Amino acid sequence: MVPLEYYLVLSAVLFTIGVVGVVIRRNAIVLFLCVEMMLNAVNLTLIAFSRFLGSIDGQVLVIIVMAVAAAEVALGLALILWVYHWYGTLDADRACGMRG
Repeated sequence: MVPLEYYLVLSAVLFTIGVVGVVIRRNAIVLFLCVEMMLNAVNLTLIAFSRFLGSIDGQVLVIIVMAVAAAEVALGLALILWVYHWYGTLDADRACGMRG
């Protein structure tokens, strides 16, 4: 049986990688993937605590969060494609600076 601390450390590492990716990178798709990585790190934490406490509440919450994340992915990718079509770039700094 894997201890709770291992799950929490893995979740913290994944969340930190996601935050560093959001801060450093400027590509819209990479930003989107880093935000999804942070969301999955939080889901892992919820599942770990749910298993540790013997309750199903955290797992139910993760199912709801995953359903919302699926809708977010569809909308986010559509917005990224629209920004690329409109501005011709996926660089967040260049697309933000352009006004038309």
